[in-house]
Amino acid sequence: MISTSKFRTAGLSIILAWGWKRAIIALVAGALSLLSMAPFNAWPVLFVTLPVAVWLIDGAAAGKRRGVPAAAMSGFWFGLGYFVPGLYWIGNAFLVDAPTFAWLMPFAVLGLPAYLALFPALGFALARLIWTKDGSRVLALAIGLTVSEWLRGYVLSGFPWNAFGYALSEPLALAQTASLIGLWGMTFLSVAIFASPAVLIDGSSRGRKPWIAPAAALLLLVAMGVYGAVRLSLQPTAMTKVKLRIMQPNLQQDVKFNYAAKAEVMQKYLALSDRASGPQSTGVRDAQILIWPESAFPFFLTREADAMAQIAELLPKGTVLMTGSVRAPDGPPGARVSRAYNSIYVIDHDGGVLSVYDKLHLVPFGEYLPFQEWMEKLGFVQLTKVHGGFIPGTRRRAMEIPNAPSALPLICYEAIFPGNVAARDDRPGWIINLTNDGWFGNSTGPYQHLQQARLRAIEEGLPMVRAANTGISAVIDPSGRIVARLGLGIEGVLDAGLPSALPPTIYARLGDIPAAVIVAAALLLVIRRRAAKRAA
Repeated sequence: MISTSKFRTAGLSIILAWGWKRAIIALVAGALSLLSMAPFNAWPVLFVTLPVAVWLIDGAAAGKRRGVPAAAMSGFWFGLGYFVPGLYWIGNAFLVDAPTFAWLMPFAVLGLPAYLALFPALGFALARLIWTKDGSRVLALAIGLTVSEWLRGYVLSGFPWNAFGYALSEPLALAQTASLIGLWGMTFLSVAIFASPAVLIDGSSRGRKPWIAPAAALLLLVAMGVYGAVRLSLQPTAMTKVKLRIMQPNLQQDVKFNYAAKAEVMQKYLALSDRASGPQSTGVRDAQILIWPESAFPFFLTREADAMAQIAELLPKGTVLMTGSVRAPDGPPGARVSRAYNSIYVIDHDGGVLSVYDKLHLVPFGEYLPFQEWMEKLGFVQLTKVHGGFIPGTRRRAMEIPNAPSALPLICYEAIFPGNVAARDDRPGWIINLTNDGWFGNSTGPYQHLQQARLRAIEEGLPMVRAANTGISAVIDPSGRIVARLGLGIEGVLDAGLPSALPPTIYARLGDIPAAVIVAAALLLVIRRRAAKRAA
């Protein structure tokens, strides 16, 4: 057990650190913070690393280089330490076609984290602008990082991967608070709770009671756990009559995007989809909805009559297929396809297309290039190698499915964006998330993706069904319980029922308004504390 005096000495040494020592402290604190995310979920580490962030900003007022720039640099190093180990798996995508893309791997593994680190740099700088000398400075850090994380979710199309709020998504009872305040409210609470021990170095002189902040944080953490446990006990998993079958082929990327492997891919899909999953199983005839993953085919599905005929032969009457596929734009027969959509089809047992969804939120550098035409002239190409880049869809809408509730489609990383999941006036009965995490190999990436998708289910009160090429496929109930799953790197089928939706949550009704109110209230408190200190 660390004594109070040693704790205070450690805090003061971080406050007074400068130069390369300060940068290394921030880097290490950021890197250790990543352990709070999936698959580790060791969130207590933040009780150590976020107090370091507070002390680094405290130190930005010391020495010759004062203020906001020093705080911003500390935030940058903290962010770089956090994002490099958190996103290392992106490098795997550049090795799928190594002759073409391997040279870009260092730029992706270091360049993207360096860009993302600008956001915690901004968060630290904003916190320093409203910094106080008492325990309310913990709230200043929570405000700064919540604002910067929110911006990270929107600027340049956004990338809110591993936002700090996900630290409170395990155990499941803690994650239930997301049904009230969403990811950004959870981010504020995460920072405020875990940074609170920093004030224990302040001492108890002149009426100060530094223990109040960490005590209040622990009480809040307990209250979240109690609320979540009660909510889970009052909302057990209820099932609809709809039966699902998820096919996880575990195809390697060089096969999945190779047209010459067309017959091999279709044969595997058809055989696997009809495989018995147990002694009582009759294969695909057990399911009303068969689900295949994102971009399932190395060809335009609806332009291959033999493939559509094979699907029609596979599906018994009363069963539909939901599958990802690259979709060619409408045009005259035989016309050259220069661009395409990343889509989801609903296909009936007779081979007819009942519904189509085109992905709205495309992945920069994966599905399109910023300044596409100019960069293609320079010889650059996105990872999917679609000339001209994918075409974004026009709107998000629920897909109608025979004899089942309507489904809200999300393709790949569309599931990491809170708030724009379910249309308020077109509430679906469930969320379908088709993805291809095979780009990222056997890494932490697919576990993080599942963690983030699961929080969408809790926020909205809607069950989520995930079909992933290499895993992790899962059926998740509207409280975030994983009803069934297929692990990473497993070939197989997953049979499960479809959970029932809950009534709209507070977050589903109000969106980010509760989180904004919390941040605004905290900002008012901090400003009042600053004014009171100046008047004293």
